[in-house]
Amino acid sequence: MTNPTSKLVSLCISVFMLCMSTLSFASPVLKLTYKGDFDSNYDKVSQALEDNRFYVIFEPNIGRSISSFKERWGEDYNKNGFEAVRSIVFCNPWYVNQVLNKDPEMAALCPLSVTLLHKNNQTELMFLRPGQLKPESPAQDILLELENDIVKALKQAQTDN
Repeated sequence: MTNPTSKLVSLCISVFMLCMSTLSFASPVLKLTYKGDFDSNYDKVSQALEDNRFYVIFEPNIGRSISSFKERWGEDYNKNGFEAVRSIVFCNPWYVNQVLNKDPEMAALCPLSVTLLHKNNQTELMFLRPGQLKPESPAQDILLELENDIVKALKQAQTDN
C-alpha cells in the first residue's frame, strides 16, 4: 500500500502534465493566406517588405527548380499539386547589426525568407518567426521587434488583397 505523500505527489504530477498538454505554444511558423492570382500576391508581399525596409536580395523559383525532377520522382513529384512555389529572401542591415551585437549565433537567421505556395487561386505564405526560435537569446528583444515588423509588412500585403 502506498503512503498519502506519494499519492499526493502522483496526483500533482498528473495534474501538472494535464495542464501542460493543454497549453498552446506559439508556432515558430507563421502562416498567412492571400486570395487571388499568384503573381499579384507575390508582388504585393515583395513590395510590402521593401516598403518596410526589408530589402529583397534573392527570389528563388523553387517550383521551377524542382520541376526538372518530375520524371525521376514520378508519382512522388508535387503530391500536393502546387501550381507555384517561390521564396523571397530579404534582409534589413540595421537588424542584422543589432542581432550580431547581442547574439552572433542568431546570425544563422540572416538572410530571412518567406515561402509562398499557390494552388486554386490561393497563396499560402510561411515565415519562420525569429522570436520563437531561441527564447533565451540575449537578442530576444530585437528578434521580437524584427518579427513584429516583418509580420506587420506581411499583413499589410494581405490587406492589399
